[in-house]
Amino acid sequence: MAFPQTRLRRLRASESLRGLVRETRLDPAGFILPLFVCPGEGVRREISSMPGNYQMSVDETVRECAGLRGLGVGGVILFGIPESKDELASGGYDDGGIVQRAVRAIKREVPGVLVVTDVCNCEYTSHGHCGYVVDGDVDNDVTLGWLAKSAVSHARAGADAVAPSDMMDGRVAAIRAALDENGFPKTPIVSYAAKFASGFYGPFREAAESTPQFGDRRSYQMDPANGREAMREIQLDLDEGADMIMVKPALPYLDIIRMARDRFDVPVAAYQVSGEFSMIMAAARNGWIDKDRVMMETLTSIWRAGAQIILTYFAKDAARLLG
Repeated sequence: MAFPQTRLRRLRASESLRGLVRETRLDPAGFILPLFVCPGEGVRREISSMPGNYQMSVDETVRECAGLRGLGVGGVILFGIPESKDELASGGYDDGGIVQRAVRAIKREVPGVLVVTDVCNCEYTSHGHCGYVVDGDVDNDVTLGWLAKSAVSHARAGADAVAPSDMMDGRVAAIRAALDENGFPKTPIVSYAAKFASGFYGPFREAAESTPQFGDRRSYQMDPANGREAMREIQLDLDEGADMIMVKPALPYLDIIRMARDRFDVPVAAYQVSGEFSMIMAAARNGWIDKDRVMMETLTSIWRAGAQIILTYFAKDAARLLG
């Protein structure tokens, strides 16, 4: 029926009515908080471009995880900053590496926290690229061996899931085979299946100390203009054994999240990346926007697009508001 019989504003008249008919409801259990683990003890070094986020030593990382339990946050994903770097990314697959030590400590001290590990090489290579470099380009197939060894090492340390973020062809199959052969058939793979060569990663590269020393990552990360190709990437990763898929970044790629949700009947994650976080924080600190309101609006838009898991630096703040 047309106006005046139909008045959609009737159901917007109060917060209680708006809450009753709300279509999209955020749940902290679907948030994953990224954490950056560094050497040392008692280290909690704020990342200048990401206010409220820190490079933390293992003991401080454990303390951070303990604080998440009461907020209902779904879990954490760990990124490592090693003591030293080399051309072979050896710190990434060293059983005594920084992420491996952090996983063991968290599982020992805060066993209820879900721990996902980022499986990549850029934090561990001296040149900042995601694999073995030959003639200025990353050798795909050699790099697969590194990734497989890293995933097994993380699983051995106790990781609940591994998340390859490198965008090498065939990495999911290589990791799945290595996990199964080494006695970890139950460890799920959360694949960064559609990871775009984005300009929104800048603050992360400060946080993880992973800026490429030459060139860029466009030969392996996806062209931001390509949506259909993203569906091919996701399908290939699922065919190779991925258990969950991820779209990264989130806000500039809401259409990709929706395409993935409509096409694939698997858990879909999205990563609200550092640049998205930092833009909101910078605008809020300048008094141009309401930080909490924009934070919740953006998270809602990502959820509404189809992501049921959101990796976000707002995980704690959003969980507090929802609680």
